[in-house]
Amino acid sequence: MQAVIGVLLVLTGGFASGSFYLPFTRVRKWAWETYWLVGGLFSWLVVPFLAAYITVPGLFSLYSQSNSLDLFVPVLFGLLWGIGGLTFGLAVRYLGMSLGMAIALGLTAAFGTLIPPLFKGEFTGLVSQTSGLVTLLGVLVCLVGIGITGKAGILKDKELDAEKKRESIKEFNFKKGIPVAFISGLMSACFAFGIAAGKSVAHLAIENGVNSLHQNNPVFVLILIGGFITNAFWCVRLAFKNKSYRDYSNGQTPLWKNYLLSAAAGTIWYTQFFFYGMGESQMGSFGFASWSILMASAIIFSNMWGVINKEWKGANRKTITILFSGIFILILSTFIIGLGSYIQK
Repeated sequence: MQAVIGVLLVLTGGFASGSFYLPFTRVRKWAWETYWLVGGLFSWLVVPFLAAYITVPGLFSLYSQSNSLDLFVPVLFGLLWGIGGLTFGLAVRYLGMSLGMAIALGLTAAFGTLIPPLFKGEFTGLVSQTSGLVTLLGVLVCLVGIGITGKAGILKDKELDAEKKRESIKEFNFKKGIPVAFISGLMSACFAFGIAAGKSVAHLAIENGVNSLHQNNPVFVLILIGGFITNAFWCVRLAFKNKSYRDYSNGQTPLWKNYLLSAAAGTIWYTQFFFYGMGESQMGSFGFASWSILMASAIIFSNMWGVINKEWKGANRKTITILFSGIFILILSTFIIGLGSYIQK
């Protein structure tokens, strides 16, 4: 049951990840960098700190007890991940929730799942155990599903003319979107590295009496501080370049509605890691596989919203069939990974 609970918690995080961008699509008359930064204040600073402060008694004492290097390295990975988070927002902006998330999260799943155990020298041990082989099979199935989902997105791009694409994605730009999606996928994997680098902080939290479900919350604060620095720097730069800093007080826009929608998007975004952290803590030595579950479920739900928002309107039946085949395989992969964790337990 512990493994099942872990998978369910991570799936909840995947739902938040696949859904967070929806409030942004309702923001009106604000530049992208404006609402991205407002949302970021909540997703990278306010909500993570509040979650850690509530769930981790003596949070500041915990940091003071930690080695300086153990605190710095997660922040460093956060700075690198921030590039991935920044380009992720651009990928969804140019490609839509379906295609943008499929490509970016697919690469993130591959690198974020497999590199940490390779880095720690645990990969050989995994392939010698039945549970490890089952888990790695789940990761492979996940990547296959991601590839099929991405293929559906590419077919859709070929089938629809520019006007039809922009009916659902206002700033659709395939040539801009594909490179930033690849950069996002590569750099976003640094979040998984930051979690691995912060394990000593998480273990110290448990030693101080923190519930194991919340052991990763102090680590998330460190990683997201780094991510905020990267994103804030770029957004402020764009604000002055485009003079979009006027958006923050422009009474000709639905000002408070835009603030609330951006704050909601940021809050929803962070909850993916709140639930992911709890789920990962329940999956034992195969917690690394929870990253694949998070990415796969995020793609599942983002494609669901893409269909609801008519991003696939006009695509032929073959393309839609390929899309749902990929989603089915992604769902199957989450069960296989969960089975691997269950066998290990």
